Amino acid sequence: MRPFFKTWLTICLLLPLAAHATNREQRLPAGFNGYTAKAGSEQSNHAPRIVVRRAPGNSAALASVTTSKLATMPSKQSSDVLSRAVNVLGTPYRWGGSSPSKGFDCSGLVKYAFNDVKAVDLPRTSNAMAAGHGVKVERKDLKPGDLVFFNIKSRKVNHVAIYLGNDRFIHAPRRGKAVTIDTLKKPYWNAHYAVAKRVLPKEPTLRVVQR
Repeated sequence: MRPFFKTWLTICLLLPLAAHATNREQRLPAGFNGYTAKAGSEQSNHAPRIVVRRAPGNSAALASVTTSKLATMPSKQSSDVLSRAVNVLGTPYRWGGSSPSKGFDCSGLVKYAFNDVKAVDLPRTSNAMAAGHGVKVERKDLKPGDLVFFNIKSRKVNHVAIYLGNDRFIHAPRRGKAVTIDTLKKPYWNAHYAVAKRVLPKEPTLRVVQR
């Protein structure tokens, strides 16, 4: 077979194979997700996509939200809580009481004050409130509407009050007393101060899926 013919035949056989190899699907680089950030976007091509999924039949998202800064109580919530508490000043103390007509104990007053705050359902006892949902607050960071807890004649929390500002708080002290305003500057309350918490509406839960 002549050399020229052999060369021509080889080219004819190899051209379809070369074309097929060129058109084959190329392997994508590891981590490629098909998303290209727009110009000026801070997200890179390799940044994960975040998808928020809602639970079936539930309009609220499912998961907890964390923040690096101490959350602030909504001003309306603080105003409503303080208003309800101050409006019952002078109401007699009554063990187990939780209404102006029947009197208040310490936790009954707090629960009454928070009664109209949506997404907040406080437990009934001061100890359970201290252990319940909310954000622990340092004494120097107290804001109006925060809860302050005391341990009186016990190592456990057994008294709660609502902080008003300027070291003052409102509470239902004990039998024979009425709802009153007191101050953390008194040696007695200063000595029995235990902890403070900021009660915030529960955030909708978000389920975050990384792709």
